[in-house]
Amino acid sequence: MENTLEPAASRPRLDAWAGALILAVGMGFGRFAFTGMYPLMVRDGVIDVASGSLAASANYAGYLLGAILAARFQHGHAARLAALSMIATTVCLAALSFHLAPSLIVGIRFIAGAVSAIAFVAASVWLFHVIGDHHGAPVLYAGVGIGIAASAEIVAVGASAGFSSLALWALLAVVSLLLSIAAWPRVREAREHIDVEEHAQPAMGDATPNVLGAYRLVAIYGLAGFGYIVTATYLPLLVKEALPQLNPVHIWAAFGLGAVPSCFLWHWLHHKLGTRLSLAVNLLVQAIGVVLPALDASALTFVASALLVGGTFVGTVTIAMPAAKRVARTVRFNIMATMTAAYGVGQIVGPLVSGALFARTHSFDLPLAAAAAGLAVAALLTFR
Repeated sequence: MENTLEPAASRPRLDAWAGALILAVGMGFGRFAFTGMYPLMVRDGVIDVASGSLAASANYAGYLLGAILAARFQHGHAARLAALSMIATTVCLAALSFHLAPSLIVGIRFIAGAVSAIAFVAASVWLFHVIGDHHGAPVLYAGVGIGIAASAEIVAVGASAGFSSLALWALLAVVSLLLSIAAWPRVREAREHIDVEEHAQPAMGDATPNVLGAYRLVAIYGLAGFGYIVTATYLPLLVKEALPQLNPVHIWAAFGLGAVPSCFLWHWLHHKLGTRLSLAVNLLVQAIGVVLPALDASALTFVASALLVGGTFVGTVTIAMPAAKRVARTVRFNIMATMTAAYGVGQIVGPLVSGALFARTHSFDLPLAAAAAGLAVAALLTFR
């Protein structure tokens, strides 16, 4: 009865915000909260640096597996999968509030990575294909930044108040549960129908000269995953080593805060400039943000790097996923899940390359330069 009285124009907005909450939980809390929690867990003796690095790698591997699994699901199951991802994320967060062996922590982070990929694909498919809201991308993907910023500040404030890392994981689980409850009514009432486009016969070729082809989108998206992950993984560590007087979690929160308004900016630029040019500009700005700490290790450059990379990496998604929706008919595979898997591969390769380069140079300058080069190559691929 409530649904019939609700203005039709308000439904897409509410659905997009519900999707944003799904991503805030699955990505911001379930995936990226570990970046701020990692040094606190080492401080408390919950894990050491080696097992923490293994847990991070397991999360990336889980993300890849989750994207592969998501490619096998029918679009009609998207709402159900989104709901399950919120439940599973909250359970993973709560599990980390107990004293566990490092091997169990690694396993939980693997599961959390798989769940976050499923949350990302399910929320995107649910909003674009099931609900049919083709203009909700900036609101949807702003949820990632909201989750990063919120979880980072919870960690920073809780740590300042003397909370242990285990207590902070419990607090993150509670907030995750509250966000899930807020999103649940819209997910439950999802209109389970599929766009007629999804049943159309594949027609090879781009619809317009400005549209990127499916295979090129996959390649660009994989390189974007390789490029941003070095900053997303090591930024707090770089800040802590270069400027020990600064709280690195606040810099990480700036990364998330930069992502929230950027979704709307890049969505607007996408409509003004088209897919190719807006994506090229996005990736080049992101490359500048990635390489900045290698040029000057100051508080200003770290903040600028956090804002530039945070303000572009979700923007890449805001441009690329709607672009993928437009060419989904040209291929016989689930392009959103395939792109997410390519992103996952990039996220696994990025730290591996960074680790090898760091072992040779004992500096993060070369890893940051390599990541920026990957983003520059991705920008070049946007042109014919």
